[in-house]
Amino acid sequence: MRQTTAPAQLLAAVRDVLAGWGDRWYLFGAQAVILWGRPRLTADVDITVRLEPEDARGFCADMEGAGFQLRVSDPESFLARTRVLPFLHQPTQLPLDVVLAGPGLEEQFLQRAVQVDIEGVAVPVIAPEDLVVMKILAGRPKDIEDARSVLAARMQTLDRERIRATLSVLEQALSRSDLLPLFEAQHAWAIRQRE
Repeated sequence: MRQTTAPAQLLAAVRDVLAGWGDRWYLFGAQAVILWGRPRLTADVDITVRLEPEDARGFCADMEGAGFQLRVSDPESFLARTRVLPFLHQPTQLPLDVVLAGPGLEEQFLQRAVQVDIEGVAVPVIAPEDLVVMKILAGRPKDIEDARSVLAARMQTLDRERIRATLSVLEQALSRSDLLPLFEAQHAWAIRQRE
């Protein structure tokens, strides 16, 4: 029998739970950076989910039945503040953050997710273009490093115009003017790395 890594075991377990909740989700964060960019250290898994129906209490019960333990004592209050349900996958001891999808951008990300085989587990993964957008929007040094990693690894195949269009919409919606220049700087960096 083939040995699977802890992230693949976690993803198989969460996929089975989500099959009963509309099966609309995607992997993002560091695990997606590993797939679309370059390997990096990480000790957690992040997914975004559109629950159908949106019943956080029922979803948490199903997750607990599949070996996931909530990491907060008051999940309803935490969820109301953050839209995140933090779990620990007990068999692997890996943290899992489940972000409940909202309308708009996350809905587009759900529609554009790409099915990827991860050690025999079919997983919807955020599209690389959308991952770059997410990382530019977050803007922390580690996020910028992640965006660079994806840009450098996928330079020939990325739809850079889609990235620019999405960032432009975000700039307008958030009354910001720094997202496109930040992306262009990382894009220029990735081009220089290829020369």
